[in-house]
Order: sequence, then structure tokens, then C-alpha cells
Amino acid sequence: MLTRAKPYPYGCSFLPHDINFAVYGPQLSNCHIYIYHPDTMELMYEHQMRHQEGDVWYDTLSLNVDGFCYLYVTHIDELVEGTDLPSTRLQFFSDPFSRELTSAWHWDAERYLHEPHLFYPKTKISRQDLQRTPLAKKVDPAHRVIYEMHVKSMSKLHPDVPEKEQGTYVGAVHPAILEHLHNLGVTTIQLMPVMAFMPEPFITEKGLTNYWGYNPASLLAPEPRYAQSDAHEEMQLLVQEYHKAGFEVILDVVFNHTAESGPDGPIINLRAMCENEAYTRVGKDNYYANYSGCGNSLNIDSPFILTLVLEAMRHWVLIYGVDGFRFDLATGLGREPHAYSKKAAFFKAVEQDPILRDCYMLAEPWDLGDYGYQLGQFPERYAEVNDQYRDTARAFWRGDKGITGTFATRMFGSRDIFHKGERSIHTSVNPITYHDGFTLHDIVSYNDKHNDANLEDNRDGHNHNLSYNYGVEGETNDVVILSLRERQKRNLIASMLFAQGTPHFLSGDELSKTQLGNNNTYCQDNELNYLDWHLSKTQSDFLSFCQYCIAIKRNSRILTDAQLADDSYLLHNNMAEVNWYKIDGSDKGDSDWEHPDVQGFAVEMIEATNATSSTDLEHWLLCINASTSDETMVLPALPQGARWEVLLDTRMSEFRPSGNYIPKPEFVISNRSVVLFKVDHKTTD
Repeated sequence: MLTRAKPYPYGCSFLPHDINFAVYGPQLSNCHIYIYHPDTMELMYEHQMRHQEGDVWYDTLSLNVDGFCYLYVTHIDELVEGTDLPSTRLQFFSDPFSRELTSAWHWDAERYLHEPHLFYPKTKISRQDLQRTPLAKKVDPAHRVIYEMHVKSMSKLHPDVPEKEQGTYVGAVHPAILEHLHNLGVTTIQLMPVMAFMPEPFITEKGLTNYWGYNPASLLAPEPRYAQSDAHEEMQLLVQEYHKAGFEVILDVVFNHTAESGPDGPIINLRAMCENEAYTRVGKDNYYANYSGCGNSLNIDSPFILTLVLEAMRHWVLIYGVDGFRFDLATGLGREPHAYSKKAAFFKAVEQDPILRDCYMLAEPWDLGDYGYQLGQFPERYAEVNDQYRDTARAFWRGDKGITGTFATRMFGSRDIFHKGERSIHTSVNPITYHDGFTLHDIVSYNDKHNDANLEDNRDGHNHNLSYNYGVEGETNDVVILSLRERQKRNLIASMLFAQGTPHFLSGDELSKTQLGNNNTYCQDNELNYLDWHLSKTQSDFLSFCQYCIAIKRNSRILTDAQLADDSYLLHNNMAEVNWYKIDGSDKGDSDWEHPDVQGFAVEMIEATNATSSTDLEHWLLCINASTSDETMVLPALPQGARWEVLLDTRMSEFRPSGNYIPKPEFVISNRSVVLFKVDHKTTD
């Protein structure tokens, strides 16, 4: 029995008796389906699509090809160069709606030009059933701690992961990895790109690769490089295992450009189908816009491209069960097609989509185009990567003067950017480090980038690192310098975790990972990116410190969600009284905040509601001293019977939190340190 062919959905879909194929192709004068054997890649069958509706080519195959694979081919009539003789050229292209590929994308100029049937990964023809594993309990935004990780880097060198699983989807959820993440205390796994990608030709030709994966070729297909045998099943397993362990999973997705690069780049799919529509153009000569810095800018304003992107997102939610997305260079999502608007079609489409509207959305709020910096300008429920927090925290702790007030603002959720009454306190995602830059260890070990291994004469990577080496560039045996570096690492982590907003960890920072000063390891598939699990005593102590800080934050209402009396975004159920002091304990005046000689402050946070008795109220004092001098602080007075307890002091590499009560009203806040006090309401003996 024949089934009538359908122009939608795009891609390959299963009908009751046939398999339907649909291709959007305003540039195509014809479209053929080439069917290949899954084992030998032998061409088994060629079929020319017989139906066209508008710009869509479509047809059905009644053959039993389930389990086989395919490519699309268009026949282009042209003249033999230098003659009037007709010729037909075959242009192969991949289905942009491919759900599973036979192999990874690799650039090979010879095959691309002369053996395209071998160059292009084929699309598997297979049914993909819904197997979503939901979280048993949704992550509370107040307790969310994001952990950014690369699938391969996480397990490649782990001694407990079997060799065959190292660097794979399966390895990333090995019990040893899950135990580490659980002990660390993070809640949210942010996976660097796992959509199928292709390393750029210029990188490949230098003998390097695109390790990070920010060059997408197939938006719906999981990357085969990380699979032992079946990328689809193993990606499903990864999400399921993280969910079972209590973690949510968000994907770092790249919808701002594709691996087709500029007008001279390789034809993968969109350039064969709808080049003029798929990519944003500028100027009277209709040049490719390059808001991404990668040769092209995907035109989300196009109905077809918007359909492709939304279908990709729904696919990753429904088929793999992911809980949200981090959008790379997210300003491009709101360009229509040039100017940015938070009311752009993409944002409206997501908001009304019953599958996507409940997902966690995190925007990297910039791109490289005009007016590309849009921090604070995304729709209400989007979280945003706050680079101003990152830069201010780094500058403050390395000793830059005149920014104490700005740092305090960043510590309290950057309410000047994410305005009260409009955005949640959790909108600000606060990183100290991200994949594109120095690791935490390198921030306190290098003044300058050292990217020579990238073979670009150290020109790549940014120069605005706000780092400091404390006397020696790179690794050293100087115990004084090493001690200071470790203290500064503790200061940076404590600042990140005790700031209002959502903390963001870069994987490996808790292990004191170094990239030897390389701040752009995108092309390094080696130990520069792999996590080293063999820890020294110092490194183990720092890991324990990170675990301890996360536990403090997780177990506090005020440190995670301090709603102020004038903060009208939510109905108040956890209001806090906040008092600001100089580091000596005296009241802090307005003129003190930007004074160049003031490099510290103390903030007292007192819970004002949501308690059954006064002894249930949280009462904290956070002291921060970035100067090179010790300061004696007079602690705020307490009711009779209450006492201050030191829960954290970053001057100590090993801190024992239990029973550190302050017997007198004064406490020495060491230079370059963070001290956290909590009030113990129990009556003293």
C-alpha cells in the first residue's frame, strides 16, 4: 500500500507503510536521494524526488531501507569550462535535519573535491523513540550551581574509568565521575557542544582540530566522536544517568553560525539548499555578515532557519531529555536580521512553545556585530552570563583600586544591570572562568597568554585577562608565591559562591587545572584540555575548600536568595536587612566606595522574615579585604546569648569550621582574604 508523500516534517520521517523525505530547497532545480548500505557504504539505490510544493521537495520510498543511510544530491547543469559542451555536476549535501550520523565530520579537501560520497557522513534511517528521564526533583534556582564540562576532557585521564570508556559519553557518567560531581555539590551540568560539528579547514590543514566543537554541521545529531559505538543511545544514556544522580543537564548550543563558513567555505547543506536565505547578508554587494567571527551569521529571522533551530531544540529536549540550553553568542538570536530586539521572533516562538517554555535558558549576551553587547537586555526569564561580574572580581582581587563599590554591586546580583522589579536575582550567572580563557589556576599564575601551541604566533585569544602571576610567570617552586596564589584562588571561589546570583564553575578549576598559560585551547585535543585527577596535597585541600563553600551556600537561605525590601520582582518571603561597613567595622559612607585606598568592606545580612523564632533567623557577616594590609575589625554587636562563629577564613589552606567562636568583639581580617561569620543564637555556657 502506497502512502501519500508529505512536504512536512522536514527530513526523514516514518509513515505507516513508507518513509517520507522532505527538503527545503529554493535553490534546487531537482533533488535526489542516494541510499547507502550501512556497513559497506555502497550505493544501493538512487531516487529522484517527484513532488514539489513551493520551495519544498518531497517523496516517499516504499523500499525496506530502515537501518540504511542516505545523502541528498542535486544535479546541476553547466558548461564544461572553456567550451559550449553541456555537463552535469553532482552536488552532494547532508540533511540539516539529520538525527544520527554514520560518522563524524572531518575536513578532507581531496575527498570533498573528488570523492564527495566518501567525504559526507551519511544520515542513518532509524526510528528514535522518546526515552526522556525527568529529574525526580526540579532544581531550585536559588541552589543552582552550574558546572561547565567537555565530554571528552572529563574522563579522558581518569584512572578509574576503563580505557575504552575514557573520553566518551559513557565515560562522562562513570560512577567515579558522578561521585566527584556529587561530592563537589554542583547541580547543573553544562555540556560544551555535543551537536555534530566539523573542524575548520584551516585548523585541520595545520594538523590541529576544533576540540571544543563550536562549529556545528548537524544541529539534531549527537557528535559521533564521543561514542563507543552508538552516539544516539549513548547520549541518551548520559542524560539519563545524570538525571538519576540528581543533576540537570543543559547544552551549550551554537545557533549563530555553521561550519559552512564564508562564501568560499565547504558546502555541507544550507549553502546547497538556501544560501541566500540561511545566512545574513550586508552591504550593497550582499556580503556574508560575520557577527559570529566564524565567516557567517545564521539568519534566525528566516522562517526556515527558525524552524530548523526550534526543531533542534525540541529534539534535544524530547529525545534526549535535556533540561535547558546555553546559547553561544546569543545576541544573534535576536537580530532581525541586523538590529537586536528582545521581542524578536525567536524569543516569542520559544515562549509560546509548550515543550521549550519551561526549559532553563542561559544567554551569552553578545556577538561581534554592531551593538552586539546586550548584557541585561534579554527577555525576563533568560539568565545571562555576566562578564562584568567576572572582570570586576578578577580586577578587584589582583589589587586594582577604585572599584570596591562596583565589586560590591556585582556581589549583590548586579542589580544595576538586571533591574529590580524586572529580573530575578538569579538572572546573573557569575563566572570567574569560562572555557574561552584562562583557568582559575592560570589566572593567578600568568600575566600574559602563551598560545604558541595553537600555531598562530600567539595572536589568537584575548589579551584582557585581568590576571597576575605574583612575581614569576608560570609555575614556580617559590613557597611564598605559591601560598599567595592558593589564597587568591580561594578568594575568587568564595567571592563567586557567596555572590547573589548563579555560580558558574569551569570543570577542572576545582582540581587546580592548568593550561600552561594558553587561554584559547579550542584546537588542543591533548593534556592541555584533559582533566588531571592525580592531585597533590595542596590540590586536594583546594578541592575540599570548593566543596565546603558550595555546601555553605546550599544550606543557606540568605546567601542564595537575599531579597531586599525594595526588590519588587517577587513577593517577599525571605527579606533581608543589609548593613554595610568599612573593613574596620565602622559605618561605610558613600564616599568610601570609590576611594582608591579602600579595598575592602563588610556586609551584614540579617533574615527578617520566614522564621518561627528569633533563633531560626539567619545572620551573616561577610568580610572582604583585597588590600595588602591586615585590618582589625570591630564586629557588629549581638543580642545577649548570641555569638559570632567563623565559618570560613581564606587565609588558611585547611580550615576547620567547627567551634570557631569569637570571644571578643575584634577580629583581624588578614590581607587578601575573605572571612565569613555566622551568628550562633545558642546561649553560651
